[in-house]
Amino acid sequence: MSQRYVFTPPSIVGVPVVGTDEQLPVHRIYCVGRNYAEHAKEMGFSGREDPFFFIKPADTLVVAAEQAPATIDYPTLTQNLHHEVELVVAIGRAGRNIAATDAHHHIFGYAVGLDMTRRDLQNEMKKQGRPWCIGKSHEQSAPIGWITPAAKLDHLPAAAIDLSVNGEQRQSSHIHQLIWNVGEIIEHLSRAWTLQAGDLIFTGTPEGVGPVVRGDRLQARVDGLTGLDLRIA
Repeated sequence: MSQRYVFTPPSIVGVPVVGTDEQLPVHRIYCVGRNYAEHAKEMGFSGREDPFFFIKPADTLVVAAEQAPATIDYPTLTQNLHHEVELVVAIGRAGRNIAATDAHHHIFGYAVGLDMTRRDLQNEMKKQGRPWCIGKSHEQSAPIGWITPAAKLDHLPAAAIDLSVNGEQRQSSHIHQLIWNVGEIIEHLSRAWTLQAGDLIFTGTPEGVGPVVRGDRLQARVDGLTGLDLRIA
């Protein structure tokens, strides 16, 4: 007997895979906070603190089209929406207590992502000692480009990462500037949660985060990956 529901369940969220007609079905979205030293400094912190994480629902993803910019709405309740460009890791094999040296066996591929942040709301929650969900996990807060399988990439740790707004560069760094590298992130995450195939990990943003307004066009890039083109409506 087929399962009956009181209403139609939401569709599975998928991200297209470069060079195929397939999509990666998304399970969870994990995000790493303050994982570039210069960004940590601009946020008022310094040093190599233990990594910490927050989670976005899968349906906060906005998948960019291959040839045209994606569009997100300027969110409610904020007057200070910020861009944060990030390397995204897509998990393809489940695991728990994964050693950093074994992490590559669990990676399906990589993409470019944006962690869109209602900074004023996040900062207010920090002052009150409350969770940041309202600042980080709102609708359309996780735009993402297409996933490139890891087997098709060379020298990703040396890749440049950058973001421009209306043609003006705002963020620019290199993946090797991550405080905790991809293997270390997976090691730490998999101690706290059992990673599943379809999990996405937003690995942190470099310095230069800042506000965007309606009408802005954002272009995010990591060398070797499909870029992310986004408009704010």
